[in-house]
Amino acid sequence: GITTSRNKRRASRNQQDKISGPSLPMDIWCHIHSLMPMRDAAQVACVSRAFARSWRGRPNLTFSEETFGLNENTCQKDKLVRYFTNKAFNLEVYASYDEKNNCHLEHLDSWLQIAVKPGIEELILSLFGIIGAKYNFPCSLFADGAGESLQYLFLASCEFHPTTKFGCLKSLTRLQLYMVHIADGELECFLAGCVVVESLDLRYCSEIICLKIPCLQRLSFLEVSTCSNLEAIESKAPNLSSFDFAGDLDVKLSLGNSPQIKKLRMRCKDATYYACTELPSKMPNLESLTIDSPTETVNAPMLSSQFLHLKFLAIIVLDEMDYDFLSLGSSFFDASPSLETFFDASLQMMPRHHHDKLKRVDITNFTSARTLVELACHIVESAKSLVRLTLDTTKGGPRCFGGNPYSCSLIRSRDAILEAERAVQAVEMYIKPKVSSTVELNVVEPCNRCRATEL
Repeated sequence: GITTSRNKRRASRNQQDKISGPSLPMDIWCHIHSLMPMRDAAQVACVSRAFARSWRGRPNLTFSEETFGLNENTCQKDKLVRYFTNKAFNLEVYASYDEKNNCHLEHLDSWLQIAVKPGIEELILSLFGIIGAKYNFPCSLFADGAGESLQYLFLASCEFHPTTKFGCLKSLTRLQLYMVHIADGELECFLAGCVVVESLDLRYCSEIICLKIPCLQRLSFLEVSTCSNLEAIESKAPNLSSFDFAGDLDVKLSLGNSPQIKKLRMRCKDATYYACTELPSKMPNLESLTIDSPTETVNAPMLSSQFLHLKFLAIIVLDEMDYDFLSLGSSFFDASPSLETFFDASLQMMPRHHHDKLKRVDITNFTSARTLVELACHIVESAKSLVRLTLDTTKGGPRCFGGNPYSCSLIRSRDAILEAERAVQAVEMYIKPKVSSTVELNVVEPCNRCRATEL
């Protein structure tokens, strides 16, 4: 019995030696582990010390509720691997956890201290599912040069209060803050240290009243969305070329060199009126314009100046039935001689002009209404340069698939399905015969699953 036991232990040690001494070079093992799901890679790391070393060098760490242990009834207090050289750390929590079940947040500082080391390039911390608990992001993580290599920072649903001792994120090119509590002065001071940032995205940051952006030479994209207490945006960035704004038009906009802006998206009340009255003089070099207006209180006047460089135009969600769509369409088409793409989610009529550069047209929520059918026919007949025409009988959102409980673009009624079918019949009868063989015609309709469910 003693001999047998010794033989078993000897065989076990020999097997462990084989596992701990892989014949492949370590860089190959590291590459293999980087391609594995994180849970599998972690389990492999438990097999031997050699595999543990490759786990520590895993370039991307992406945590979810499951991998972080947030789907357990009790908090996990397992020992953590203490040394990583990862380039990306991603923790996203979307399931709901109230303040009584937030003991996992007590260990979040430790996880971040482990992950944020010199060499890290991407940090994503999204706590959308945490309810009633305000997590204060530890800005000290970036002290002593630990954040000098960071290129992308995404923070959601937390407190973020950088100070003058925060340091300089000299490699940061992209910053996104969603539902983050940060004061005006804190953000301005922080941005001053992000000297190479190219993209800034702020959403639902309710504590920002006056957004001041310093002279960031490389900043080209700015998005400010639904910051409820925002009163003004003052930007000194000289090369800003793309601006996405959602909010109140009462917000005072001072964008420095506004003529530099080539791409603009506006989502606010009376956005169409503002586009017609203010944009031609303030942003004459626009190449792409998206107007998303839930409500227009007055009809927009005719454009007095031209958008000579405008190539893409989208007008979305204009629901006012008594709105003068004919004048609006005429105004924009006359003022945009270079227009190539027209995306319409609402306009019902368009003047009968010829459009020599129009290549792509998309109409969402396409119905069998006579005015929409006439509009499509007019486009086919007048736009000689047309390459693609898309008629979407849904609302333009995502399609349902597999086990997705949502229907195509939230189509939930029998009447909507029947109207979509009438629209498809109208396309077949009136529009398709007029479409040239050089034009790609796409008709988007509810899937068979949605039809079967509602009919």
